[in-house]
Amino acid sequence: MIDTQPTLPSSSNLRQGRWLVVAAAVLWSTSGFFVKAPLFEDWPQAVEQWPVRGPLFAFWRAAFASLALLLLVRQPRWSPQMVPMVLCFAAMNVTYLTAMAQTEAANAIWLQSTAPAWVFGIGVFWFGERAVARDWLLMACGAAGVAVILLNELRGENPTGVVYGLLSGLFYAGIILSLRQLRDHEAAWLVALNHLVTAAILAPYIVYQDVWPRGNQWFFLAGLGILQMGIPYVLFARGLQQITSHEASGIGLLEPVLVPVWVYLAWRNAENYTPPRWWTIVGGGLILIGLVMRYAASINTYQKS
Repeated sequence: MIDTQPTLPSSSNLRQGRWLVVAAAVLWSTSGFFVKAPLFEDWPQAVEQWPVRGPLFAFWRAAFASLALLLLVRQPRWSPQMVPMVLCFAAMNVTYLTAMAQTEAANAIWLQSTAPAWVFGIGVFWFGERAVARDWLLMACGAAGVAVILLNELRGENPTGVVYGLLSGLFYAGIILSLRQLRDHEAAWLVALNHLVTAAILAPYIVYQDVWPRGNQWFFLAGLGILQMGIPYVLFARGLQQITSHEASGIGLLEPVLVPVWVYLAWRNAENYTPPRWWTIVGGGLILIGLVMRYAASINTYQKS
């Protein structure tokens, strides 16, 4: 069960891996732009206490992503380790998008951002991944920033949305760790398989709910699946071939920092728009400080990282 990493990646591979994860985080952060679009207001949040809008987003995002990514697959290979990966991915999609549909976009993403703590603990102490002092600093700043936001944000919040958000963080950690362990497999194949299984699992529920996209909703859902989920997950999986899972999850904290930025730029004039509060700005600032301190110095070798 120990990931010994007998060969260390070169400095150029490290930089490439980090930039791939940065690109993935930026694209992921556009989720609020798509999910909070006013043209989806006619979709019901829930029917008889069963979530509807969240699973709808999860299904169509996975369907469009899998269709696009299957065209890129060249070397599909099967491994039993893919079973927990695809199950975690399907569960993360439903729980995260349900949380986003039932609470503010910022709340959902910050709750999911508890994942790096799980990844760091399991990756370092169970799989034996290498961690240096700057990794601990990044995790400390990230945990502090997330804690500041959640302690203030979740008072009086919808408890159902909070539970879904926390669960999405746990499942997200499972995905990161799985992708790292499966790094010898083709990235496009892993991501396509995740989305294909997610769409297949959700399809019967979507048919039962009988709520279907129309008009411009199709274009937004295609963007949600391909640009916000499919492409960035391929970039992230390729980045994990070069850097450890806990470093990738730490860099991924750029996503929640940027989510409210995209929502503000796109929907600040919408009736249901809520601007970021002071604790979101403070918490996001702590995360950025951690990232700057982790990568401020020029890093030329893995031993100095």
